[in-house]
Amino acid sequence: MPLTIRTTKTTSGKTRPAPDQLGFGKYFSDHIFLADWEGEDGWKNARIEPYGSIALDPAASVLHYGQAMFEGSKAFRQADGSVALFRVDAHAKRMQRGASRLCMPALEVEDFVAAMRAFVAVEEGWVPSAPNTSLYLRPTIVATEAFLGVRPSNRYLFFTIGSPVGSYYGGDTLKPVRIWVERDYVRAARGGLGATKAGANYAASLYAAVKAKKAGFDQVLWLDAKEHAFVEEVGTMNLFVVIDGTLVTPSLSDSILAGVTRDSILTIAKEWGIKTEERAIGAAEILDARKRGKLEEVFGSGTAAVVSPVSELAFGDDRVVINDGKPGALSNRFYDEICGIQRGSKPDRHGWLTRI
Repeated sequence: MPLTIRTTKTTSGKTRPAPDQLGFGKYFSDHIFLADWEGEDGWKNARIEPYGSIALDPAASVLHYGQAMFEGSKAFRQADGSVALFRVDAHAKRMQRGASRLCMPALEVEDFVAAMRAFVAVEEGWVPSAPNTSLYLRPTIVATEAFLGVRPSNRYLFFTIGSPVGSYYGGDTLKPVRIWVERDYVRAARGGLGATKAGANYAASLYAAVKAKKAGFDQVLWLDAKEHAFVEEVGTMNLFVVIDGTLVTPSLSDSILAGVTRDSILTIAKEWGIKTEERAIGAAEILDARKRGKLEEVFGSGTAAVVSPVSELAFGDDRVVINDGKPGALSNRFYDEICGIQRGSKPDRHGWLTRI
């Protein structure tokens, strides 16, 4: 049966920040969506309530054995003033795949979409309208059963919070980022959790990311765990490289997240007649392409930033500057196209928008 959602609206709304003060993930909207799961009962008690703390037993499984995962999607103010979600069904399906790997339940796609629509309908006033802004949604599942023992939990909490956000890296234009190529630490290994948005993946990435930022870099480019020879992901993003006119991205595997923005870029690229390849990309191939003058662009893609041009790759002491440190033509084109679709100023040819 479809979820029945109970709504209790706040009587004391928060002050909404000015668009130029948003940043990313600093402010949270007035409400939270929650639903409980227990054994054969499945998901129940779906509700939207005023934003507040969540009570967890100190023995809750998530605190000891790390059964936690999340999604990240966005709601956008449209050109006509209405609000729409972008590819919400794709996020629902990805959460299902990740939850299965973590032995956790997930909402059915239809219930996930209904939950996001209901939540955003209540929080519509929190969807900003300024350029490069949106309401970021963070659907999350955590294990809540109180026990000590290594097994899947028998109780879970699904919740969603909303955060009005601006550009991920700040500013109104594409900001090129400097990337450190990490050759010692790994984000994920084959057979592990790399293809899920498990909290553990992000915890594993923090140490190298902090070191890179202290050295003046914005993010880390992770290499494969076995040979440290093939590029995989850039921090929170999938990676794209343009070599001699061909758009190349690493093939998906169980150590690489199947990005929704990645899929959007590949779909659009094929529409535009751009040659694309999904395959292994060696770090040596990138260095060789630079040497031959064929390395045209490097950029990351993800829900938070959409497209992030890479101005520099640091392979230890070997610093590779891409396109004179400026965003490339293709990066700009993809960014403008996807943002246009998200905001309703460009045609939605694939039915990616879900109106509220």
